[in-house]
Amino acid sequence: MKKAESYIVLEHELDTYRKIMTQAATVILDQDVSKYPIMVAHQQELELGMSIFKREENKGSKWSIHASSLEEFVSKQIVYPDKIEEFKSNYKSIDSSVCVFVLSELGAEFIFLPIKK
Repeated sequence: MKKAESYIVLEHELDTYRKIMTQAATVILDQDVSKYPIMVAHQQELELGMSIFKREENKGSKWSIHASSLEEFVSKQIVYPDKIEEFKSNYKSIDSSVCVFVLSELGAEFIFLPIKK
């Protein structure tokens, strides 16, 4: 499968979690926890952020979702201090998309999942 096709499949798979990720990101913003909420989609055990959806508790689910922030990513050295400004300049508004850090067979990467109104 080509990388572009993999992204289409990934976006389709994550569509199921779009609403819960958007709600969690909104809460993080509304409660002034961070101006840069990051959702983490993963399929293995992970100590990052706060669990908001566990695949093992939801039959047929492929992904677990955690809610985190840029600040936690910096403190855990996932985003290095010299990359913070670059990250912020690429970050998209919650009005249009939710930032998702995806750990998959494609590797680890940030994607911005469009929000459907």
